Amino acid sequence: MSRNYCFLLIVGLLLSSSCASKQVEAAEQTPWTVHVPKPDGAIQSLTVERIPLPHGITGAESLAFDRRGQGPYAGVSDGRVLRWDGDANGWTTFAYNANYKNNPICMEPARRPEDTESICGRPLGLQFHAKTGDLYIADAYLGLMKVGPDGGEAEVLAVEAGGVPFNFTNGIDVDQATGDVYFTDSSTTYTPARNTQIMIHRDTTGRLLRYDARAKRVAVLKAGLPYPNGVALSADQTHVVVAHTGPCQAFRYWIRGAKAGRYELLADLPGYADNVRRDTKGGYWFALNREKINATAPEHLVGVRVNSKGAEQEVMTAPKGVTLSDIAEKDGKLWLGSVELDHVGLVNFK
Repeated sequence: MSRNYCFLLIVGLLLSSSCASKQVEAAEQTPWTVHVPKPDGAIQSLTVERIPLPHGITGAESLAFDRRGQGPYAGVSDGRVLRWDGDANGWTTFAYNANYKNNPICMEPARRPEDTESICGRPLGLQFHAKTGDLYIADAYLGLMKVGPDGGEAEVLAVEAGGVPFNFTNGIDVDQATGDVYFTDSSTTYTPARNTQIMIHRDTTGRLLRYDARAKRVAVLKAGLPYPNGVALSADQTHVVVAHTGPCQAFRYWIRGAKAGRYELLADLPGYADNVRRDTKGGYWFALNREKINATAPEHLVGVRVNSKGAEQEVMTAPKGVTLSDIAEKDGKLWLGSVELDHVGLVNFK
């Protein structure tokens, strides 16, 4: 999650790291590409189709698809989870929290999201459990939530772990075999409204957590983490990959096998990562807010794909000012989410 372009640029000058972002205008100065980051590497130009969000709504931070392949579903700035029902029907409301339903301020189109997120909620990470059809939601302010396959009002499952309240619930993934939910609390010190302070003060109070769906309790798997953000379970379900925004790194926490309980570096990333998703080749797509602030290359990076061992395979570039929060690969297409923009992107990808 990132916001407030100007303030984050100041953070970058202070720390030589930044999550700079601002909304891109309709005119794009440079093309979108995906290419192998090597001299003479093949370059694939991308044509981005924009799917506008409803008027006054921004920030499709995380994208998910249900067990029937419908979607994407997107958590947005007014506290709802929306579902894309195609060109004919557009975006429809799928889920909301009790505060959104009961507080009129949450439905005011002219309001500023940053003024009411703590009341109306801000759904960030989304993931379905295919067996049950349930959608799990990491709401930055309201905690870990769940809604059934028919949508409606989401229930709160947990708001604390180990006696420490959630402060910034963020990335999420679901073990499809067990139903367990892995998610992050990005900081126990700073709320989402003060997320830039995590960077300024090099905060290391983030946590990786697991919700046991059968026992209905949360365990702290790893504490003392620097800005843990997106999470993705490996294809073989042996470990969980965690994107760390500030350090520009990805780690993996082993949940099975001889390394169970170990937390180790998977990759140094070329930019400031948000969500991470499995690709179709056994590796991962990391959405990037931007390239490292001290990067020498002229390209503006918004994504990177690594293989299962963390080796960089491809990078995605975009016009300056674009920031991505999610890259979801499905059926030969890449769906692009951003916490800043008023649309979802869609590109054909081969």
